[in-house]
Amino acid sequence: MVKFLTSILFLVSLALFYSVYISPEFFPYVGLITLTIPLLLIINGLFLVLLVLSKRKLAILPLIAIIAGWNFIGVTFQFPKKSENIEGLSVLSYNVALFSFSRNNGDSKENNKNIIKWLQDNPSDIKCFQEFYQDPTTPSRNAIKLLGTEMGYEYSYEIIEGKPKSRSYGIAIMSKYPIINEGKVLDTKRNNGVIFADIKVDKDTIRIYNAHLESMSIESENLNNLDGIKENYRSTLSKLKRGQITRASQLDILLDHMRNSPYVNILVGDFNDVPYSYTYFSLRKIMNNAFEKAGKGFGFTYNKILFFLRIDNIFFDKPLKVSQFKTHKEVDYSDHYPISAVFTWDKPLQKIIEDSDQE
Repeated sequence: MVKFLTSILFLVSLALFYSVYISPEFFPYVGLITLTIPLLLIINGLFLVLLVLSKRKLAILPLIAIIAGWNFIGVTFQFPKKSENIEGLSVLSYNVALFSFSRNNGDSKENNKNIIKWLQDNPSDIKCFQEFYQDPTTPSRNAIKLLGTEMGYEYSYEIIEGKPKSRSYGIAIMSKYPIINEGKVLDTKRNNGVIFADIKVDKDTIRIYNAHLESMSIESENLNNLDGIKENYRSTLSKLKRGQITRASQLDILLDHMRNSPYVNILVGDFNDVPYSYTYFSLRKIMNNAFEKAGKGFGFTYNKILFFLRIDNIFFDKPLKVSQFKTHKEVDYSDHYPISAVFTWDKPLQKIIEDSDQE
């Protein structure tokens, strides 16, 4: 029986580890299955310990499984790294929840003041916002003025919906460095979309992508107890499946756009997908992840009941080096925590094209 269970666990583990490379467009439930990967790694660890203690040769199977799934450990947890150099190009990404988030029925107006003040004090060279809210008719809600021109961010690019002369919302990029080109990759819809800006940093040009992929649309407050889970699990699973399929199609468009970029890319945003997903591993194949290279701990970025989610990320092309990455857990003014990274490079930036013609 032990041999049978160990063999089944081994085969299931390998299948699940490979499943992150299967698009939900082809197999809609693959994204739900991959959520069990952390549990599977723990079970393999327990089997390894028990089999080693009992001196069974079968221990080689969970050991191989853990080695095969080592990447998933790295995307889950990082040990602290010493930052040798924290000077460089600093980039901030923050889903600001329309500047109207309130916790435990708190004062949203006071929270709005706090988030604006924190962002004004934050010195990042480039700031990317998701769920950005703009109201030029109300001084305290005129985010472009309060966070942009008044704070030295002379260059900005926003895609916002609604009534531009009054209230509107969307995504935005603000920069202390000149924006020489800008554009839209995906149309904004219910705050979701992708935009880019080509930013001139001294003698180099870097393309910044700001992404807010399809939202999960899960009312997490309904899952804060057993009764809520029982009542909402079917609709929650349906929303998860639908969101993963939509994000997969959005990802195809984004990947194609980035491949055709003439510059080195930095991709930031709210991806609404955990690290054990097709979205994450598709990006990880062609880019580095700042949390993996310079982060620490679990790096959870969601500030609600489902606190164990890391769905906000900063990816970057290989010529760049990340010297610092931080999840600002002390800043709880939104349902997401802001994340930031500092980038350096040694030589004039030149995009590395990885294909068969280059080898």
